[in-house]
Amino acid sequence: MPQVKAHKNLIGQLRTAAILEGISYLLLLGITMPLKYLADMPEPNMIVGYAHGLLFIWYVGLVVLVAYRYRWNFKSTAIALAASLIPAATFYVEAKMLKDKSLTT
Repeated sequence: MPQVKAHKNLIGQLRTAAILEGISYLLLLGITMPLKYLADMPEPNMIVGYAHGLLFIWYVGLVVLVAYRYRWNFKSTAIALAASLIPAATFYVEAKMLKDKSLTT
């Protein structure tokens, strides 16, 4: 029984990471980059950039771990990994892929 709980917790962590990584990416591109280049305010970009970098690494690591544990096929793994490079695409992964019972059981 603890094994099942650990797996569900892993999916929950990936869902959280997907949402936070997506938010940080949008903040970086939509708010802090314009502040840096249009208002000459580099500090917010540096802070959000560091946070986004950590969230990106956390998300990618969890995708690899979940793909291994749940034996995802190459296509599903590639989509989840590529989503980290496209603004807001991690929201798709969280909403569609991680709620798909065939990928998480």
